[in-house]
Amino acid sequence: MNSKIRWGILGCGKIAHAFAFSLKNVPEAQLLGVASRTPGKARTFGEHFAVEYIYTTYEELVNNPKIDIIYIATTHNFHYKNILLCLQANKPVLCEKAFTLNAKQAVEVIEMAREKKIFLMEAMWMKFNPCIVKLREFLAEGIVGDIRLIKADFGEKFPRDLKDRLFNIHLGGGALLDLGIYAISFARMIYGHSPILYKSEAYIGETGVDEESAYFLEYENKKLAMLYSSSRIEMPNDATLFGTKGMIKLKDFFHPSKIEWKLNGKRKIKTIEVPYDLPGYQYEILEVHDCLTNGQIESKIMPWSESIENMKTMDTLRKQWGLKYPEEI
Repeated sequence: MNSKIRWGILGCGKIAHAFAFSLKNVPEAQLLGVASRTPGKARTFGEHFAVEYIYTTYEELVNNPKIDIIYIATTHNFHYKNILLCLQANKPVLCEKAFTLNAKQAVEVIEMAREKKIFLMEAMWMKFNPCIVKLREFLAEGIVGDIRLIKADFGEKFPRDLKDRLFNIHLGGGALLDLGIYAISFARMIYGHSPILYKSEAYIGETGVDEESAYFLEYENKKLAMLYSSSRIEMPNDATLFGTKGMIKLKDFFHPSKIEWKLNGKRKIKTIEVPYDLPGYQYEILEVHDCLTNGQIESKIMPWSESIENMKTMDTLRKQWGLKYPEEI
C-alpha cells in the first residue's frame, strides 16, 4: 500500500465536508477523489478540498485504481447499493451510520465483504471518541459498580423543511436512523449485547417518518435503558449511567469531552477531562488505517455483529410504530 492511504468520498453533503476536514488532520491520509451525481456539487467540493479526481458518477470513483478506500456519505436509502457497488469493485468501505435501512441489508453487505475478504465498517464515530474510550476503561475498573440503568437522549429542533432528507421517507429519513442510532449504540456498548424486551412510542409526522420517539429497553439480568430521539425538540443530549456504587454523566454523550461521576452517598462530583481535536472524525479514520495496514477486514471496536444487532433493534422499534420504508413494502 502507498505511504499514504488514499481516500475517495462518495456523496458531497454536510457530513462529507466534516469528514474531509478531518482527513486533512491525519498525516497518513490523502483525499484523492470525490463523486456526486448532483451537477456541480462534486466540482465545488473538489475545488474546496483540492481533490485530484472529481467525478459525476459513483462508478468512476470506485473503479479508480489509485483510490484505496471509499467513505460513503450519501443518504440512508442509498447505503446498501453504494456499499455493494464498492465491494463489487473490490474497494474497502467506511459507510456512514446508520449502516443500512434494515438488518437484512446489513447482513447482505457484510456477507459479501466476508466472502470477498474486503474491509467494511460502519462509521460510528462516537465509539472512537477519546472520552468514550476512557469511559470504557473507567467502567472496566468497576468504580461505580455494575451499571443497571442508562438514560440517554438526542434531540434537535430542526427547521421544518419537509423536503429535507430528514423528513423524507424515500431517503430513509426520521430521527431514529439519524439520532436514535447513537443512543442505541451507546447502550449496547455499555451492556455488551442487544435488548431482549422493547416498549416504545413514536410520533409519526405528515411525511411518514418518526419525528419523536421514546423507547424503554430491557437487557439481560433486568438491566434497563430509557432512550429518546427527536427532530422536533431540543434535548440535553446527555447520557447518565446508574451503577450499584455510583453514577456517571456525559454531556453531549455522542462526542463528550469529560466524564462526571459520583459515588452513592457522596455529594462531591468528580470530573475526568478528556479533550480532543474537533471535529473528531479523525479517530475513526485512524482505526480504519490500522485495520487496512494490518490486513483486517473487520474492526474489533466496531464489529459487523454490532452493526447488524443495532439495525435489528431499530427494525423492532419501527415495527412497533408501523413505519416501513418504501424499499421494504
